[in-house]
Amino acid sequence: MSEAEEIKVFGKWSVSGVEVRDPGLRAYLSLTPRYLPHSSGRHEHQRFGKAKVHIVERLINKMMRPGKNAGKKMLATAIVKSAFEIIHLKTSENPLQILVRAIENAAPREEITRICYGGIVYPQSVDAAPQRRVDLALRFITEGARIASFSNRKPIEECLADELITAAQGDPKSYAIQRKEEVERIAMSAR
Repeated sequence: MSEAEEIKVFGKWSVSGVEVRDPGLRAYLSLTPRYLPHSSGRHEHQRFGKAKVHIVERLINKMMRPGKNAGKKMLATAIVKSAFEIIHLKTSENPLQILVRAIENAAPREEITRICYGGIVYPQSVDAAPQRRVDLALRFITEGARIASFSNRKPIEECLADELITAAQGDPKSYAIQRKEEVERIAMSAR
């Protein structure tokens, strides 16, 4: 396919050069070429259907989670699109690669579950499933952006871009990296 015919996300960002380094997450980070990441919920009634949803659309869906942005997909799409522009200006890299790296770095490898045995409940450390790792990473990234922009002059687009960049670098100042380390520390103590 030539450069002119290539399908790019938001008409700007190519998925051809994006690589997923974590082999466990490779099947769950969908990077199929799309102009506009909007599936209208076609995956909803299929088991593991959200693994086929484009990763940018999953980020958009997490951005419209609680409060003022609930159900406003076009607003969430505009936020993510602006954040990608800011990421490209700050790092001069493909924002999709930054997003994939941020998800890989912010995805916890183990967590805890509650085991009830004879009326006694105790925590047990378990390995996190790959799809749950992606879900948690996206939740931590969007929570971090939302918390950073709350009662702040900085718009949500800049906060999301900063959170993605710091999570992609593995910086401990990132909210997503802090939450990942907290979850893994609690799981380590419950082994």
